[in-house]
Amino acid sequence: MIHLGKFNTLEILREAEQGVYLVDTEGNEVLLPNRYVPETFKIYDKVEVFVYLDNEERPVATTDRPYITLNDFALLRCNQVTDYGAFLDWGLVKELFCPFKEQAFPMKPGGWYFVYCYLDDKTNRLVASSKTNGFLDNKELTVSEFDEVDLIVSHPSDIGMNVIVNKTHAGLIYKDNIFGDLSVGDRLKGVVKKIRPGNKLDIALGQIGYRNIEPNAERIMQELQDHDGYLNLTDKSDPEAIKNALQMSKKNFKKAIGTLYKQRLIDIKPDGIYLV
Repeated sequence: MIHLGKFNTLEILREAEQGVYLVDTEGNEVLLPNRYVPETFKIYDKVEVFVYLDNEERPVATTDRPYITLNDFALLRCNQVTDYGAFLDWGLVKELFCPFKEQAFPMKPGGWYFVYCYLDDKTNRLVASSKTNGFLDNKELTVSEFDEVDLIVSHPSDIGMNVIVNKTHAGLIYKDNIFGDLSVGDRLKGVVKKIRPGNKLDIALGQIGYRNIEPNAERIMQELQDHDGYLNLTDKSDPEAIKNALQMSKKNFKKAIGTLYKQRLIDIKPDGIYLV
């Protein structure tokens, strides 16, 4: 079966004036227009393509890679707004349509919007929605505490940054757990720090507890090597100074230098830490 909105690995079946026709294992065909046809190819060669509907609502293949695929989230730019809705740049010739009813706030040309891409059941078209919370569900969690998860930054809040967990659940990173710049649309790794009543997910960047010692220790070692074996930081340093220099909390810093000291990799002196 050829899947709309996804990448498909298909065989080249035959040439035509407008391009080559690709086929799947069930005999379904789709056109790959001339502009995307490889310079050299053989019949039955396999090619990976993205499939969507063209301006005449016919399935068409492309070797271009869109900024968003079916059932995924991304930050996209609005190119134009018409009487029907907004049209977003998703890296393909035909723009991605976002109906007015799927806009959390009215979209404007030139604006950037965090959206979800889904297949409309009535029209069988790929469409976007900026009402992203409607595509998340925390009723039945598929994660547990301390699980490593994939995150997409969705939008800021007064107490931190909202994130999408494994493209399925809503989560929150509190401000005191953010030690670097985060922007809407960023993709990164995290850990489920705590599950609160109502299946609310507290997320931490990196790893938790004893697991956090090793990567932070490695970061400190790298910083020492980059600064001629010396850092003007100690366990008595101001938390902000540690955060600015290493993008980690003072608690994690103290754990890391304790580990390095026990391994005799560093020396801790009143004026800072030294590489042994």
